[in-house]
Amino acid sequence: MTEIRRPRLLGVFAHPDDETFCAGGTLAHYTERGAEAMVVSATRGQAGQIRDAAQATRRTLAQVREQELRAACAVLGVEHVECLDFTDGTLEGQEEPLRAEVLELLERFRPDVVITFGDDGAYGHPDHVAISRVTTDGFLDAVTRLDLTSARLYHSHFPRSRLLMGERLSTWLVEMNARFKGTGDFAQALSLFAHESTTMGYANDFVDVSWFPPRFTIVEQGEPASCLYLILSGEVDVVQEHEDGTLHQLRRLASGEFFGELGVAYGTMRSASVIAVGAVTCLVLSPSAPTPFAGRGSDARFTGLPVDTARSSVGATATTAIDVSCQVNRKVAAIAAHRTQFPIEPDMFPASMLQEMFGTEHFVRVHPPSEPERGLLPEALGFPEGG
Repeated sequence: MTEIRRPRLLGVFAHPDDETFCAGGTLAHYTERGAEAMVVSATRGQAGQIRDAAQATRRTLAQVREQELRAACAVLGVEHVECLDFTDGTLEGQEEPLRAEVLELLERFRPDVVITFGDDGAYGHPDHVAISRVTTDGFLDAVTRLDLTSARLYHSHFPRSRLLMGERLSTWLVEMNARFKGTGDFAQALSLFAHESTTMGYANDFVDVSWFPPRFTIVEQGEPASCLYLILSGEVDVVQEHEDGTLHQLRRLASGEFFGELGVAYGTMRSASVIAVGAVTCLVLSPSAPTPFAGRGSDARFTGLPVDTARSSVGATATTAIDVSCQVNRKVAAIAAHRTQFPIEPDMFPASMLQEMFGTEHFVRVHPPSEPERGLLPEALGFPEGG
């Protein structure tokens, strides 16, 4: 009896962790349904950050990141994992040998679906752009040379989201029965997570880390509310001014506590001032980048708030949207497996926010060209559209 060949997905990326952010939910979605998956990273990410020094040093980072890639792929159900021997940051100048490696992979694995970065590299990273170009060219060559005429090529796509993490976190904080105070690990994790999420387009906040000198009024009573602050270090006093000019201290907040936009729409008025006790550093989430001419106080004409908060529609140029809402927990666990880059715990953040951010993954079908669709694997292989 002839054994039925399982459908195969191949992801070709530049660095460990690319696979999870680009297609982690989709890989989990299809491997759960019996597909065979392979992920290839052109480098071991040796030029990356070391955000948890307990996990690696510069000397050991390449080895550790390869181990993290294998751990993340195990979470996603990916059976085959390979790291090529190219150096992080050099792919733009290594396209010919890299293309030969990609052709060898295609001949050996003979995938039904290939996934890589779009030609913009998600946010312009030269290695991402190079791996996209090489994989795309190699695939189109292999279609005829290796008789992969039925195979499909997809570029991962990151439409700019309407979601604001600041709003979702504010709602989450208000829904708690007790005032939230996060640990130092939480503050670090949220900072890294927010920056990565906005860089990749999963959220549309402007994220910054700001330092305020002693006695600086960070938030002024009566001015429009526009930002959510997480104290990374230092303390602040929350002070209310009465009509007769007297001041009343409501509370003192310290590292790990939030203040600012708490559960109400951006643009409402502040009910108290927040003043730095000593030097204070905060993670700041805003709906848009600050303007250099923003005024302070309730009478300020230019507040720095966005005039038009409309944002691009999700999936505006994608051909394919995969519902991975049932795989979000696995995607977040795979992100957490890349510990040197993202020292987070999967349950640190509101589940509803993660669902909204990661519940759909978008792709552009490059070959063969198509109308919009709801699945990657064709019906002929037993995978109905959307399944």
